[in-house]
Amino acid sequence: MTHDSPKHTKLLSFHGDILTFQCKLPNPRDGESRRGSELAFSRLTFQRDGCTFLKGNGGMAVINRKSSSNVDIVACTFALHVKNRVTSPCILLIQSKKGNVFKYSLLTLSISNRLEPHMEFKLPYRMKDNVTILQGPTVLWSHAGIVFYTSLQAGEVRQIPIKLSLNCIVEFPLNKRKIFILGYQTQSKECLKDHLDAPGGSKTMGYFVEDGQVFNADLILPHAYSSITQCVFVISAEEVNSVLKSTVVAATSKKQLVYFENGIPIEVCLLPFEEPQHIQMVNTGRNGCLFAIYFNDGHVCAVWKDTFQVASCWSGVTSLHVDDFLSCGTDQMLLVFGSQSPPVDPVDLFLITDLCGTTYSHGQESSEGQQASDTAQENYLLTVQALQSRLQSGLTLLQDLQSDVRVKERVLRQSVQALTDLVSGREHILTQTEQEGLVSLWEDEPEDEAIHEKRQVMPVMPPPLVDNLWHRVIEDRLIVGVILSTESAISAESVTLSILRERGQSQTPAVIQTHSQASWFPTPSPPSPYSHPEPAAKRSRRAIASGARATHRLAVTAMTDLTPLLTSGSVKCPIMLHYVHRQGSSASVTAPGPTVVQCGQIQIDIQVKHHRQLMTNSQLTTDEAREDLLSLLAVLDAWTFLIHSPDHTLCDVAGWIQTSIPCERLEISPHYLLANPAGPSAVMLFHWQHKTPFQGELSVHCSQFKVLQFLDSLFGFLPASCSILRLRQGGGDGTVPRLAHSLEKEVLSLKQGVSSLLHGEEEEMEEVKKSSGVKKMEPPDPGSAEGLQRCREEWQRDKERSRRLLSPLVGVERYRRLTQSLTQVQLEGDVAAILETQTLI
Repeated sequence: MTHDSPKHTKLLSFHGDILTFQCKLPNPRDGESRRGSELAFSRLTFQRDGCTFLKGNGGMAVINRKSSSNVDIVACTFALHVKNRVTSPCILLIQSKKGNVFKYSLLTLSISNRLEPHMEFKLPYRMKDNVTILQGPTVLWSHAGIVFYTSLQAGEVRQIPIKLSLNCIVEFPLNKRKIFILGYQTQSKECLKDHLDAPGGSKTMGYFVEDGQVFNADLILPHAYSSITQCVFVISAEEVNSVLKSTVVAATSKKQLVYFENGIPIEVCLLPFEEPQHIQMVNTGRNGCLFAIYFNDGHVCAVWKDTFQVASCWSGVTSLHVDDFLSCGTDQMLLVFGSQSPPVDPVDLFLITDLCGTTYSHGQESSEGQQASDTAQENYLLTVQALQSRLQSGLTLLQDLQSDVRVKERVLRQSVQALTDLVSGREHILTQTEQEGLVSLWEDEPEDEAIHEKRQVMPVMPPPLVDNLWHRVIEDRLIVGVILSTESAISAESVTLSILRERGQSQTPAVIQTHSQASWFPTPSPPSPYSHPEPAAKRSRRAIASGARATHRLAVTAMTDLTPLLTSGSVKCPIMLHYVHRQGSSASVTAPGPTVVQCGQIQIDIQVKHHRQLMTNSQLTTDEAREDLLSLLAVLDAWTFLIHSPDHTLCDVAGWIQTSIPCERLEISPHYLLANPAGPSAVMLFHWQHKTPFQGELSVHCSQFKVLQFLDSLFGFLPASCSILRLRQGGGDGTVPRLAHSLEKEVLSLKQGVSSLLHGEEEEMEEVKKSSGVKKMEPPDPGSAEGLQRCREEWQRDKERSRRLLSPLVGVERYRRLTQSLTQVQLEGDVAAILETQTLI
């Protein structure tokens, strides 16, 4: 495969060399006008020592001696000659003549290094699209939506009998039928009856040029990919029991490289560039294979076949070739780069690499080698550090083991000595050092009992119960939602959803980036416009929380882009539910951190159209209508505005919306107004809520352009004295009570926590006093040795009590629980303060 280079020069890799072809026009000043146009070619061989291409043998052929018409190269590649079974380079030339007649000549380069004419044909137009030379040699191209071909065997220019929107023209490694045309069908039913038994319609069709067979090509490329496929590379193909088995890779216009086995997508790799032109495979030997993709604008990307991950990228490439340029038995990529100045040689700036340690470059400041050297040095340092750390850890472990062995040996010697003394009837005397090393076996028993009792009273909270799992597809977005039961919603305060992609060649499923949100459903009724809420400090928060959530269930939705999931006509995705128990609940002891539960899986079929019932009938109260509303709230942008009228009572905004905009009140949630849409992108949802007689809050769910149009109409309706302020999503009136409640909770938590610590310390001191009081029932006698010892012990106890009073000590576990609870309360206060300061924009 070759690409255009400056000055009408074409490059072609063949048997490890580079062949250059260039058309030379006659120069009248030099008296060469009689000779006509010439086609010059030369062979370039890579030399490792000089890291350059040396020019070898070449030649020249006169194209047209009689005519002075311009000659240009249309395409050049190598193809198999079916008669002598030899693969040779082929060059397709075009000569423009009068009367819009174009003469095409196909030349082949023989083994004797001579250009020989193979065939000629004329066309009334210039071929431009999908020009391909395959075995035969056979020339194929497309014009005006029709595929044509010609060869010596055909003897004329022919067209295929069916009309296809062409995807690619490829060559299959089969025994008899090799040249294959792939596209999606746009032919009539009458033409289908002559070739197929299937009814007419849009399908992925295949056509073999050798025998003219037409068949359904869904086993090669699914119909869902036929309209977005740009180029295809066939890895393998065979016919088993008259059924075609194939393995292909296809590059799509969605910046994807898809791996197909018998028409089933196996892996997908996101490509960094757009407009792919062709794909080649690089066999690097034991290191595996690479797919080299050439893009428009001179971009090249290499993808590993095993991992299906991008290996490297280049830009500014004018020509890409794959061959064994180093004569080492494996393939390498040759990337020829463009030059701002006129090049001295056709291959002046180039890079030869297999991405496995072999790299040769010339005329290019390759930063890849320096980066690789820096990376290798960094990896070396990290490896040395890791080995040193492991060596130090091993020495420490060895020293600990040696210490344990010494202790065991000493214990064994002492045990043998004690047993010997016991048998002999002697008294075994322990030294002071041995007595200090003894540990009571009964000291840990109360602690173990306390831990056992604590484990017995720990409650086990069941996971949230999922009532329903559903999904919707709106344009190019996928929305997944779950409805939690009332009991489950009470036990979880922070809930999100995540979507996993089905396992492919990898062992673990991939997590898809999603945007998750949770909301109560149905929407709680708004307060009366003339009612004033009770101060938060005087409310019973538990009663409010339990009352608000007793009749409402929690709906959790997750939204993601549908493009990464476009791997086949049908794909399954597991759905994971992440939640955190509310602080203070019974589950906060056993589950202090986030918990993940799998709540099922969904099956996405891109060929199934999702009809949203709520868009056609707003009076529905079914579960499907509720899911449609939640999907719209998840996918649409939310805008919340505070409307304030300082001079007089606020007018009826909801009534004006219903009269000025064709909309209907939703029966499933009467607080929402749905505008009659012309499509998913034109949907508008309104939610109006009176706060006071002079103030109200309006939520609009739509696109930015739609909200600007709506605000323009709203400004014309409201009096000039009214003001409209945009609030943070969710409104701003609840932030002040939330901040007050958070500060109050922080003060109470600090007070109660410190009081509990001091109360526990006082109880411990009282127990010490009682125990010491029992011992001091009789006054000590300082004159005796025993009385002096008791006075010394009493003085030590008084000293310890004084030290505890001046600097009381608390348990580590109790102090850790106090700091964790205070930190959580302070974080909630910080969040409330941020919400209060950022409410108005």
